[in-house]
Amino acid sequence: MIVPAILTDKRKEFMRMLNLCGEFAEFVQIDVMDGKFVPSMSISPDDLEGLKSPLRCEAHIMADDPLNWVIPFKDFGAQRIVFHFEIKKDKNEVIRNIRETGLKAGLAVNPNTKIEEFSSFVDKVDSILFMSVVPGFYGASFIPGVLDKIKKFKELYPHKETGIDGGVKLGNIEDVKRAGLSYICVGSAILKAPSPQEAYNSFLEEYNK
Repeated sequence: MIVPAILTDKRKEFMRMLNLCGEFAEFVQIDVMDGKFVPSMSISPDDLEGLKSPLRCEAHIMADDPLNWVIPFKDFGAQRIVFHFEIKKDKNEVIRNIRETGLKAGLAVNPNTKIEEFSSFVDKVDSILFMSVVPGFYGASFIPGVLDKIKKFKELYPHKETGIDGGVKLGNIEDVKRAGLSYICVGSAILKAPSPQEAYNSFLEEYNK
């Protein structure tokens, strides 16, 4: 599955991008940044107040305290909260809190994080999201070595849902596809294209070759 990834710090632009994706995609990822865990900022929990998602979505929380986002995204209509392994907060507490709201829990891991470091959490979450860029910016450069980590992970955990996020372009989609992922998040290559729908369709065509 090709999943458009939305990133903005403006509420109006956020809904514009979300509604636009709803015209051609079944599922989107919403990127959230707090300016602390990563240097960039995105929409805030307050920006979600009163809004409802027009399509299925997950929230990728790049923030020191993902718990600030659980209820706002539950009310917004998200199906899954993905938080980072690298946060200092008690990850078991985060997983428990997410599940208590009825949402699925996903774990994101940065490019330099080794499988052995997060292996004890694999069975505690519903999905693993592999970052293929240093997180925090739209349009960052793809790190090819992450694909080797994903292939190793799939050998160890063949049935675990896995995603990749960051730097995926038409030029590397074939290599990404071979890693055997459940879903592929694409941000700027779709949302910053002159026609996001045409860009999305191009990714589908390349993936299905």
